Amino acid sequence: MRTEQVQKIKVVVREYDADKDLAGAEAVERSCEVSQSGAVSIFTDLLGDPACRVRHSPAFLMLVAETVGPKKEIVGLIRGCVKTITCGKRSPRPSATAAAAVPIYTKAAYIVGLRVSPCHRRKGVGLQLVEQMEEWFRSSGAEYAYMATDKDNEASLRLFTGRCGYTKFRTPSLLVQPVFAGHRLPLRRAVTLVRLSPANAEILYRRRFSTVEFFPRDIDAVLRNPLSLGTFLALPAGSGWTNIHSFIADPPESWAVLSVWDSQSLFRFEVRGVSLLRRGLAWTTRVVDRAVPWLRIPSFPNIFRPFGGYFLYGLGGEGPSTAALMRVLCRHAHNMARAGGCGIVATEVTACEAFMPGIPYWQKLSIEEDLWCIKRLAEDYSDGAVGDWTRSAPGNSIFVDPREV
Repeated sequence: MRTEQVQKIKVVVREYDADKDLAGAEAVERSCEVSQSGAVSIFTDLLGDPACRVRHSPAFLMLVAETVGPKKEIVGLIRGCVKTITCGKRSPRPSATAAAAVPIYTKAAYIVGLRVSPCHRRKGVGLQLVEQMEEWFRSSGAEYAYMATDKDNEASLRLFTGRCGYTKFRTPSLLVQPVFAGHRLPLRRAVTLVRLSPANAEILYRRRFSTVEFFPRDIDAVLRNPLSLGTFLALPAGSGWTNIHSFIADPPESWAVLSVWDSQSLFRFEVRGVSLLRRGLAWTTRVVDRAVPWLRIPSFPNIFRPFGGYFLYGLGGEGPSTAALMRVLCRHAHNMARAGGCGIVATEVTACEAFMPGIPYWQKLSIEEDLWCIKRLAEDYSDGAVGDWTRSAPGNSIFVDPREV
């Protein structure tokens, strides 16, 4: 690792050592706000493992920036992971009319959670962390690097698009729904819910979603991870269910699917910067909901102290009723989160998805245009049928890996 003069401080960027860096890394995390909406900020508190947000990926690294001198101090950190994902698809030959499109894979790296303590910002620390992480990405064979940030995060955009060569790429919507602790949400009787085994879920995802951008080649590892709480398929009542092979061969006119990931076991959130008046109104809704639960008042959860959440991934479906079926799946996930003691349920999808109207969310808690930026790392790359992926037009869908959230 290298040591450089950064204005008035010297830092060394090195690999994170859990035995001696835990307290310093946690201090940096706690000093940083990860999302802002007006005067409201959402703070993330990792549960004892600063590397937990990448540890479930096939290849990962965490770096820290430490000041040089008699009093060493960790002032920044960055996490990254490398995996193989879909970056496009090849259409079947004209003669093979029954053949499906073939996914084109690339090795890509994802930057997770760049943090620099507030008193050491604008001194080149973030740039050094990104450059060192990109060196590891290249040595691991990654052809692209990408990251996600709030479109209003000027400091992050200034660093990545202004100094590091990233370009704005995709703008999915990060949708957040509070969990109403006072009651379960009713499910429609006209809908049949089927819980798929990890093996059957893998078959469905590979057959139906493998050509979607960012689809992970190791989807089997995601679905079999202990944090993946299940995959659920919604069908119109009466359509029948025999097995996954029969479903794929002859699906009903409408269907929807999603999987649930336990983010609560990795980190907690806390909303800050909310006025006492709004806190009081939220408290009132909870009191009234507990007093008269039969009214099913949408009480606002106590998100002003640490709370956890579930993340919904692998959302998809087809047919004219897919939005209605997705709404039932989201309600089922909400009830799972309620039983698990969560404060929110979240997901990230593109706005043009047909099932989008079926996803409930609160605008105040959501980011309707999350910004993903990308950079080409390799000079010669294997995805020749796509060309330079950074210049490709967006598709209708995007697969958000829950290990990166």
